[in-house]
Amino acid sequence: MSSSRERYERNRSTELVSSFSCADLTLLQAHHPLSSLTSASYFSFSPAVGSGSGSSYTITGMGRITAVKIGDYSNGHVQGIQLRYGFTWSPVVGYIGNDVHEIELFDDEFIVQISAHYIQTLMIVTNRGRSLIAGQPSGQTFNMYAIHPRAELRFLSGRVHGGLTSIASHWAVLSMPTNGTAD
Repeated sequence: MSSSRERYERNRSTELVSSFSCADLTLLQAHHPLSSLTSASYFSFSPAVGSGSGSSYTITGMGRITAVKIGDYSNGHVQGIQLRYGFTWSPVVGYIGNDVHEIELFDDEFIVQISAHYIQTLMIVTNRGRSLIAGQPSGQTFNMYAIHPRAELRFLSGRVHGGLTSIASHWAVLSMPTNGTAD
């Protein structure tokens, strides 16, 4: 009997796996937020959840995500999110007020899962088992994670109308550059 994750992976239809031609990869690397990826990389996409009203957004940056901030109102609804890539914070999507929840990731740590109750609660989980939780549980639950076991969260997209109204996650294996000193 297969596990629920195995069934989920078999049924997931939005994966793109190293099936690009050289020309496609060159174009992808030149114009895509995942430009630090190599041709042996694996990509997957977790479709948007939420009502989807408002304006579209994309949060992206160079390198690995190193920190996350999530803002929620006193009533517990998630209102905004911000990602840090290296030492650079992305613009805030939505609203981050006085009630801010933050996690700073260790050097070898990355995001492997996003879980939520609709968009009223968000939980970010890392490969080290640490998590950041904001909001209060209410409504439909969902889990987002990559198909490839070494993939990590690379960027987020969705819609915002004051606060977040939908969220989608984009996953990939990040090819970290070497410093050239290894034998």
